[in-house]
Amino acid sequence: MVTIKDIEIYPVSDLATAKASPWASVSIIVRVVTSDGQVGYGEAVPTLRVNPVVKAIEEVRRFMVGKDPFRITYLFREWYKHEFYISRSFESATAYSAVDIALHDLLGKYLGVPVYQLIGGLVNDKIKAYANGWYSDCVTPDDFARRAKDVVSMGFKALKFDPFGPYFDQMGEEGLEEAVERVRAVREAVGKYVDILIETHGRFDVNTAVRMVKAMEEFNPLFIEEPVHPDLNFEGLAKIKAAAPSVRIAVGERIISVEEPLQLLERGLVDVLQPDITNALGFTGMVRIRALTEAFGVELAPHNAFGPVQHAATIQFDASTYNLLIQESFYDFWPQWKKDIVNNAFRIEDGYYKVPNRPGLGVDVNEKLLNEMRFEGMEPFHEEEPVWVIKGTWRSYKSM
Repeated sequence: MVTIKDIEIYPVSDLATAKASPWASVSIIVRVVTSDGQVGYGEAVPTLRVNPVVKAIEEVRRFMVGKDPFRITYLFREWYKHEFYISRSFESATAYSAVDIALHDLLGKYLGVPVYQLIGGLVNDKIKAYANGWYSDCVTPDDFARRAKDVVSMGFKALKFDPFGPYFDQMGEEGLEEAVERVRAVREAVGKYVDILIETHGRFDVNTAVRMVKAMEEFNPLFIEEPVHPDLNFEGLAKIKAAAPSVRIAVGERIISVEEPLQLLERGLVDVLQPDITNALGFTGMVRIRALTEAFGVELAPHNAFGPVQHAATIQFDASTYNLLIQESFYDFWPQWKKDIVNNAFRIEDGYYKVPNRPGLGVDVNEKLLNEMRFEGMEPFHEEEPVWVIKGTWRSYKSM
C-alpha cells in the first residue's frame, strides 16, 4: 500500500527585494512525498504568520505520515476529530488546506487526470480573470488611470483596486472625494466595457461603508469587496444591502470553515462569495462551500493572492464550477521568482487563463528554485503600510 512518507515545508522568498513588493514577499509551499516516490504540491497562507503556519503544518505532518494519501475525505474527518480548534484557528485551517491541495495533486497524478476531473469534471476550459496588484505606487487619479490602461493593454478585461489611501475605520468627505476621483479616472480610462471591482480590505465602520458604497454605485462596479470589518459582517452588511440594494457585495477571503459562509448565505448578506482554497480547507472545503452557493444562487469569485501553487489549484477548482463569476489574479504582477516556481505556466489571453489539462494541478514545480529560495525566520514587516496594502498607495494625494 502506498503511504505518505513525508511532508516537506518550503517557506520561500526573495528577501532582498521584499521591500518592493511586501504583499507578495513570501510563499509557503508544501511537498507531500509518498512511499513510492511520487510528489504532490500545496500552498499555505503566509500573511505575517510564517512561523506559526509552518509549526501548524508540522502538526498535520505528524498525523499524516504513514497514512494512505488517497483516503482524502477520511483523512480530513480524522484530522478534524483530533484538531479541536480547526474551525477557529487560521493557522490550523491553512496548514490543512495546503496538505489537502497536495493530496489532490497526488491523486490526479496517480490517475493521470487533472484535479478538476476529481471534483466534478470540466465545466470551463478557460477562466475569466481580473487583475489585482497592478497599482503599486499609484496615488493620484492620473496614476491609477495610466496604469489601468496598461493593464487592459496586457489583455485583462477586468481589474480590481483599492482607492481609499490611508483611511481606516472612518473616512471623511475629503477622503471619500479622493476615492471617488480615483475610481472615476479608472472608469473613464478603461471605458464601460471593462469591469472594475472595488477593494476595501474590510477596513471601514458601518456608517462609513454605507456612504462609500452609495458613492461608488454610479461607476457600476462588478462588486465591492469587504466594505466593513469582518467582525461586523452580519449587522454591517445588512445595513449596506438596505442602503444600496443594487450594488453587489463580495466577502469571504477569510473563511476557514463551511459553517461561516452558510451563516452569510442564510441571511442574504452576500452576492458574491470569495473563499480562498488556501484558507477554506483546500479542495475538500471548497467543493462543500460551492454546493452551498449553488443552493442559495450566489456566485463565486475565489480569493487568490498568495502564490503560484495556490493559483494553479484555484484554476483547477474554477474549471469545474458552474457558478463562477470571475477569478482574481495577482499572477502577472508578482515578482518574477513566484512565477518561475511553476515555470511561468500561465498566460492571460483576451481576458482569460486557459485551464491546464495535465494530471494533478497541471503545472511543474521548479524544485531547484524552492531550495535556492528557502529561508527561515519571519516575514518582513513594514511599519508604514499594513501587509495587505499594495506598496506605495497608503497616501492621500491632496496632502502631497
